[in-house]
Amino acid sequence: MFHSDNIALFKQKVLHWAANFDVACYLDSNNFADRYSKFDALIAVDVKAEVTAKAGDAFKALADFKSTHNEWMTGFLGYDLKNEIEDVNSANDDHLHLPDLYFFVPKHLIVIKNNEVEILADGADDIWNTINAFKLNSDKSPSDLLIQTRFNRAEYIDAVNRVKAHINRGDIYVTNFCQEFYAEVASINPVDIFENLNRVSPNPFACFFKYHQQYILCASPERFLAKRENKLISQPIKGTAKRGANATDDNANIQNLRSNSKEQQENVMIVDLVRNDLTHSAIAGTVRVEELFGIYSFKQVHQMISTVVCELDAHIPAVDAIRNTFPMGSMTGAPKIRAMQLMEEYERTRRGIYSGAIGYFSPDGDFDFNVVIRSILYNAVEKYLSFQAGSAITYQADAVFEYEECLLKVKAILEVLGQSQFSPQS
Repeated sequence: MFHSDNIALFKQKVLHWAANFDVACYLDSNNFADRYSKFDALIAVDVKAEVTAKAGDAFKALADFKSTHNEWMTGFLGYDLKNEIEDVNSANDDHLHLPDLYFFVPKHLIVIKNNEVEILADGADDIWNTINAFKLNSDKSPSDLLIQTRFNRAEYIDAVNRVKAHINRGDIYVTNFCQEFYAEVASINPVDIFENLNRVSPNPFACFFKYHQQYILCASPERFLAKRENKLISQPIKGTAKRGANATDDNANIQNLRSNSKEQQENVMIVDLVRNDLTHSAIAGTVRVEELFGIYSFKQVHQMISTVVCELDAHIPAVDAIRNTFPMGSMTGAPKIRAMQLMEEYERTRRGIYSGAIGYFSPDGDFDFNVVIRSILYNAVEKYLSFQAGSAITYQADAVFEYEECLLKVKAILEVLGQSQFSPQS
């Protein structure tokens, strides 16, 4: 165990150090108090063993891999794993080409809690000294990017109204409709962009994930699913409000979000869906809502978050518990299968890792995964940069308001990319 008198500087150095390896995962809670967190930050670096899989038998591949590696491992689950769980497919274009599933056992694992640093690796003293001696060399200048979107404003509003027609017919009662923002011929420094994103929008489930020349730069506020001993915890987000210009405005926005019937309707629909998903892994009668309509404030937005928990049936392995709830209800809609099918028709980009999950398994049998939202995805080989935003569509949804909510959700990303606007497709 090592002690750092300047943990912020150490975290910055360890991030830059980790990014020199072909594969690295940096998870940061940004000091948000969370009764379920095991650490402040976790850094997994270099590959001792790994599993890569496409939708079809990916969860089995992960279960087999985990059964032979009862160690710390980190990785990601792409949204399109839905195709092996339900009768759904993905025909939209994929410009990023990440695997549907990837996990690795790291050669070096670093756990930070308070000001203490634990290095689980051979040569821990050398690693500690190397990181502390690391010279930071950053380029903070904004990128010269042309941000475009797959929908212009009129097209998005028209699509939302057509989705609402499905709700009026009773096909679904809530869904999450997503749109992509992107830049081609994009050249960025992923580490610096992540640092800037994490500064502008610090959130409790932030992540920098490097998979060779592909990067996930994530500022997520949302937990998908965690396991703590025999307890499963899911914390879906539905309900967003902007921050106010001053304390009075900010408090008014909080109160408006708390009492907004449309936002409550969205939230409770997804809570019901999550409750149903958890029953497939729970001891009968143990699924319960620990908190309903909790309001949590982040630097960019206020969010309505509910917490649903259960006791895990001892006969259900960890990977099956994840599969039984994937994809997360906050990013699908309800009924889940029909909502996913319809979004494949109306959306114009394959989601890939967006609205998937990143997280870890620990040797004690626990795990914790976020929801990949508020994230920049970058393929350095193809020089393709992408980020998406979604909004919940219900019977009460106003298409113009939902469009503005998407822009609110990408505000921080546009800022860190040095952009104040984008160029909608004509």
